[in-house]
Amino acid sequence: MADYDVERAATTEGVPVDVSIGPALAGAAVPAESSLIDRRTVAVCGLAVLLAGAAALVAQGLVRVIWLATHLAFYGRFSFDPVTPPQSDPGWHVLFVPVVGGLIVGLMARYGSRAIRGHGIPEAMEQVLQNESRIRARMTFLKPLSAAVAIGTGGPFGAEGPIIATGGAMGSVLGQVLKTAAAERKTLLAAGAAAGMAATFGSPVSAVLLAVELLLFEYRPRSIVPVALATATAAGVRLLFEGAGPAFAMPDLPHPAPAALLAYVALGALMGAIAVLVTRAVYAVEDAFERLPIHWAWWPAIGGLVVGAVGLIAPRTLGVGYYNISQFLSFGGQGGGGLTVGFVLTLCALKFASWVVALGSGTSGGTLAPLFTIGGGLGLAAGAAAAHVWPTAGIDPRVAALVGMAALFAGASRALLASVVFAFETTLQPFGLLPLLGGCAASFLVSAMLMRNTIMTEKIVRRGVRVPAEYHADFLDQVIVEEVATKSVVSLRSDRTLGEVRAWIAARGPGTSHQGFPVVDEAGILAGVVTRRHLLDLDRPDTGKVGELITRPPVLVYADSTLRAAADHMVRHDIGRLPVVRRGERGHVVGFVTRSDLLGAHRRRLGDGAAG
Repeated sequence: MADYDVERAATTEGVPVDVSIGPALAGAAVPAESSLIDRRTVAVCGLAVLLAGAAALVAQGLVRVIWLATHLAFYGRFSFDPVTPPQSDPGWHVLFVPVVGGLIVGLMARYGSRAIRGHGIPEAMEQVLQNESRIRARMTFLKPLSAAVAIGTGGPFGAEGPIIATGGAMGSVLGQVLKTAAAERKTLLAAGAAAGMAATFGSPVSAVLLAVELLLFEYRPRSIVPVALATATAAGVRLLFEGAGPAFAMPDLPHPAPAALLAYVALGALMGAIAVLVTRAVYAVEDAFERLPIHWAWWPAIGGLVVGAVGLIAPRTLGVGYYNISQFLSFGGQGGGGLTVGFVLTLCALKFASWVVALGSGTSGGTLAPLFTIGGGLGLAAGAAAAHVWPTAGIDPRVAALVGMAALFAGASRALLASVVFAFETTLQPFGLLPLLGGCAASFLVSAMLMRNTIMTEKIVRRGVRVPAEYHADFLDQVIVEEVATKSVVSLRSDRTLGEVRAWIAARGPGTSHQGFPVVDEAGILAGVVTRRHLLDLDRPDTGKVGELITRPPVLVYADSTLRAAADHMVRHDIGRLPVVRRGERGHVVGFVTRSDLLGAHRRRLGDGAAG
C-alpha cells in the first residue's frame, strides 16, 4: 500500500494549515472492525443449538398430535401410534371430517391469530423483511395445533410447513425475550425453521440451503454457522426417534446414461412450466375465495368439503401421504405397491385439486409434500412414457420420479440448491445427484422466465413487500476506504480564533471549500472535527476559539476498512465525514472520507455495468 505524500506548514491568509495530522486522541471513536466470527456469534450459536433441540422435540410432538387427530377423526380412538386416513372404502363420514377440521381451524384463526392461515414460509419471510423477524409468541402453539387439526382431519398437506413455521416462531420469540439485535433475531428465526425441516426429514444440509434461499437473504458466516449447528442438532435428535434410514426409501440407482441425462433435463424444464401453472392455480383459487360473500373464517370449511369429496373418490389424497412419494420412487419394485401409470396420474390430478382448493381456502398446512407428490407422480409418468418411446436411452422411471418431485418444488419456490440436496438427503441415492442438478436447474430457468414471483413470495409481494431475488456481494464491501478518501487533508489549529478562520474561508483559498475540517492541538494531536456551517455560525463571536466547537471525541475509520464499515459508522454516529487513520499507527490521519465519496464509489459501480 503506497504511502501518502505529506506537505507541512502550508499557510493561507495567516491561518496555519497542516496537511498531515498527528496521533488521534486516545478517546477517539474508532469503529469496531467486523470479523467473520466474534463472541456474540458464538453466543448465538449456543442459543441456536438449544433452540434446535427444542424445535426437534416439538416436531416429533406435532407428528404424534397429527396421528392422534387422525385416530380421533377417522377411527374414534385415542392413540399416538402411527396412522393414516382410510386407504380404501372410507365411508361417507369422510366427506364431513375435513369440514369439521376446517371449521375448527377457521375459529382458531379468527379468535386466536389470523397468521396461522397458509403454509407458514411466506408469513415467516414477511416477518423477516418487514418486521425485524418478530413473530408473536402465540404462534408457537397455535400454528402446530391448527396444522395438526387440518392434517389430522384429512387435509392434503405436509407437516413440514407448519413445523418450519413453528421452529421459526420459536427462534423469533427467543430472540425477542433475550432482546437480541434484528440480525441475530433473524438468524435464530432461520435456525429454528431449518431445525424443524431437518427434524422432519433428516435433511440438515438442504435445511441450511432452504434457510439461505428463503429466509436469511444472505450468505454470511455469522448467520450460516448458527443455522448449520441447529440443523445438525435437530437431525441428531431425529436419529434418536427414527433411526438413520432415509425419509423416502428407494432401490439403489445405477449411474445415469448420457442420453437419459438429456431426458431428465428436459423433464425438469417441463416441471418448470408446470410449476408456473401450479402457482397460478393456487393464487387463482385464493382470489376466488376472496370474492366469496362470507367471512374468511368459513373458507377452510368450504375447502374441507372439497377435500372430503375428493377423498371419497381417492382416499390416498387424504392426509400427508408421504407413502405415495415412497411408492413412486420404488415404482416397479417390491415397494412400489403395484401402481400403474394411469393410477398415478389420476392420483396426482385429484391430489392437486384437493390441495389447491384447501390451501387457497386459507387453512393451515404445508406445500412441500403435496408438490413432491404431484411432481413425483408426473415425473414417473413422463419417465415411463419416455422409456417406452426411447427404450435405448436407459431412462429409469424411478429417477424421473425423483427429478420430477424436486424439479417441481425448485420451479415453484426457486430454492434450487435446497431442492437438489433435499431429494438426495431424503433418498440417499448418490447417482441421483447429477439428474437432480440438471433437472432442477432447467426447472428454475423455465420458471424464472415465465413467472416473476414464486409460490412462496406471490402473497407477500401483493402486500407491497419487496422480496430479494438475488444475493450478491455488497459493492461497498469490496472497496477499501483509502482508495476513495481525500488525501490532502486540511486541518485547523484548535487555538485559532473563529475570526481568523472566517477570514481565511472568505478568501476562498485552497482547501476552503471543504465542508469539514479536522482540528488539532499544538502537538498536532487530533481533537475533533468541525463543519463549515459551525465555523460560519454568526451566533459565535470572532474571538471564540476553534477548539471550543469540539463537543465530542473524533470518530475515525481505518484506512484498510471497507466503505461498508465507513457507511455504517456514519449512520451509527449520525455524521457525514470521517478522518481516516492507518491501523497500528494510533491516530496518524492519512485522509478524509465523506458521504460524497461513498456515492462516488457507487458511480464507479454503475460505470462498470455492475448495477443490478
